[in-house]
Amino acid sequence: MTISDYQSALVTGASSGIGEAVVEDLSQRGLTVHAVARRAERLEELKEKTGCVTHVLDVRDTEEMNELFGSIAPDILINNAGVGRAIDSTVNANPEDLDQTIDTNVTAAIHAVRAVTPSMIEKGKGHIVNVGSVAGLYPLSSSVYGASKGAIHFLSTNLRLELVGTGIRVTEICPGRVRTEFYDAAIDDENMRHKLKETGITEITSADVAASITYAIDAPWHVNVARIELQPLEQTYGGVNFDHAPQGKNE
Repeated sequence: MTISDYQSALVTGASSGIGEAVVEDLSQRGLTVHAVARRAERLEELKEKTGCVTHVLDVRDTEEMNELFGSIAPDILINNAGVGRAIDSTVNANPEDLDQTIDTNVTAAIHAVRAVTPSMIEKGKGHIVNVGSVAGLYPLSSSVYGASKGAIHFLSTNLRLELVGTGIRVTEICPGRVRTEFYDAAIDDENMRHKLKETGITEITSADVAASITYAIDAPWHVNVARIELQPLEQTYGGVNFDHAPQGKNE
């Protein structure tokens, strides 16, 4: 099962960043790509550039999403829509931002899977790609956002168990720092946004993540690429780093 065995794909969060890059990549490979996002103007620009089919939709509208996704019945689902509005600590997070983060990153992703899976089972083939994050795998100072991506990790892992024998493959993509509009949309405070954005490292690009998704989809039929974790060369987790010797009363 490679890309050539599929005819259609559905991409959520398609109006910018990773989603936009995936739409471009899969369109170039000859698939009919359905691009789903909230921003109509951005989608129209993407349509002109790629020839994709556009759908203006907030994935938190479960009823409308179920109807639309079920009618499209794609061979490939790219579950990419996500927000980071509750990226601050749990104590400081705005309750509305918290709800938006969980509703978009977790609840909508589950409903999207539920909407497209029956047609995939009927066809005996399909590929579900859930875009998670390293924030769902490692401790970071953002428990709400991390929890939402941790849910995507276990959704993906358990889906593989549920769908074994159906011909449906499940892949989790876990990017590290990606140069997108993520922090612009996630953080209102200008100083905090600047601090988190300008790290001085060379971040990976949306095209890098899109390439990893294409790699997973294009694997031979007997191969399920279960998870891809990709980070900038200069980003890592764990360990202890001392810039200088501590100074204190024991000197």
